[in-house]
Amino acid sequence: MKIKPRIGITLGDPAGIGPEVITKALASGKLDHRFEYEIIGNARAPRRDARKWIISGAKRCLAGELVALVTGPIIKEIVEPWPGQTELLAHLAGTQKFAMLLAAGNLRVALVTTHQPVSKVAKLITRKKIIEVIELTREFCQKFGILQPRIAVAGLNPHAGEGGLLGHEEKRIIAPAVKQAQALGPFPADTVFYRAHHGEFDAVVAMYHDQGLGPFKLIAFDTGVNVTLGLPFIRTSPDHGTAPDIAGKNIARPDGMIAAINLAAKLARGK
Repeated sequence: MKIKPRIGITLGDPAGIGPEVITKALASGKLDHRFEYEIIGNARAPRRDARKWIISGAKRCLAGELVALVTGPIIKEIVEPWPGQTELLAHLAGTQKFAMLLAAGNLRVALVTTHQPVSKVAKLITRKKIIEVIELTREFCQKFGILQPRIAVAGLNPHAGEGGLLGHEEKRIIAPAVKQAQALGPFPADTVFYRAHHGEFDAVVAMYHDQGLGPFKLIAFDTGVNVTLGLPFIRTSPDHGTAPDIAGKNIARPDGMIAAINLAAKLARGK
């Protein structure tokens, strides 16, 4: 009997909806049957143990025991001093060039900065980082057969700086990076996502977390998937939090977890 490749699924915060949505996803009948799925974690374990499960899953991916890792939602305190699971996984993999990308259908949004205070964003944006995120986004799109992806880059300031009247980051940093990486923009953030959603672009590179996730979640709140680009293994996660206000009520929707698992399977199949 042929052994199926295995995808690991970390349980997430035991006090959140992770255990519920994973259970519902596995029972849904909507997952790729060509893989086996293993839950990493224990719903009865203390909350602090969630970090151990992430580390275990990453190590098993690096060792070749798992073909992909899907992570359940956690609170940020669990992975301190890293700002999120993305940064912790990059650290475990020894990866310096990585990025967070959100995907739902044909909408793809990558972030230059992730979980950082807005007051620090302008100082964290560099030409090198923007180019890296554009390149990683281009590689991700090409995995889905988009040979020449149309990647739009959002400006940082309103109206993409309005020619310098509302900020200089576009002229000094963003536009040179866009030109070097052969992308498009920078475009005003208040219109670029609308244009991408209507098919003008294959992906958008946003400068900071809420600039990208605000419009993304408006369009794909229940089905969005978080993908970590640049890792030596596949990692996806549903694009939602732990939702402690509805945990234990059996009303959490598994759509995001189903989408995250199936995207991990699709990437593992090389499709």
